[in-house]
Amino acid sequence: MIKAENITKNYNGGAVEVLKGISLEINEGEFVVICGASGSGKSTLMSVLSGLERSDGGRVFYGSEEITAMNDKRLTEFRRREVGFIFQQYYLLPHLSVDKNVKMGADLAGNGNYREIIEKVGLSDKLKNKPSELSGGEQQRVCIARALAKNPRVLFLDEPTGALDEATGRRVLDYIINLMRERKFTMIMVTHNLNIAETADKVIKINSGKITEIINNPLPKTAYEIGW
Repeated sequence: MIKAENITKNYNGGAVEVLKGISLEINEGEFVVICGASGSGKSTLMSVLSGLERSDGGRVFYGSEEITAMNDKRLTEFRRREVGFIFQQYYLLPHLSVDKNVKMGADLAGNGNYREIIEKVGLSDKLKNKPSELSGGEQQRVCIARALAKNPRVLFLDEPTGALDEATGRRVLDYIINLMRERKFTMIMVTHNLNIAETADKVIKINSGKITEIINNPLPKTAYEIGW
């Protein structure tokens, strides 16, 4: 479903090579973890695969659609229609309540049942609270609910449980994975946590801008079976 061919990405006028000829394939409905040390290029790879950033070389396909050939307007429309994001930074609108922040994502998909997702991430009692009235972990859960409410075809996650305590992290991760299996969307997560990688169908290890190993996992563990 997603295919990357020889992706390169540079910064500082080409002085810093971040991605050095990355090629990979991700199947529809697959849960893929991209892992590597800080500075390995994993978050940049996620940004290029999702269309948030443009590569300097190579091509990215979603089925027959080449997103690297799209102009800015078409690429923005594609992301709105097909892709959801959960970031380390929350990017919540500070003047809106929990309910309205999540509803923004739901409205993109015409999803009227978004409050069910708010309940599943444990925030039913915070519907009227604004982000400034929430803890960091609670804000992260709002970000997760907003992305899921959009019903994306592909969901990208950057360290989604990093701000959560173990019990909440396991519960939220378990909910996301089960929802992915149920709705059959594709999920791509960036993390340095090799324990979380054990829950994935495929693990792509990256170092210094290159793929060092791809591991297919026929028996993914649940969020409650891994170390933390």
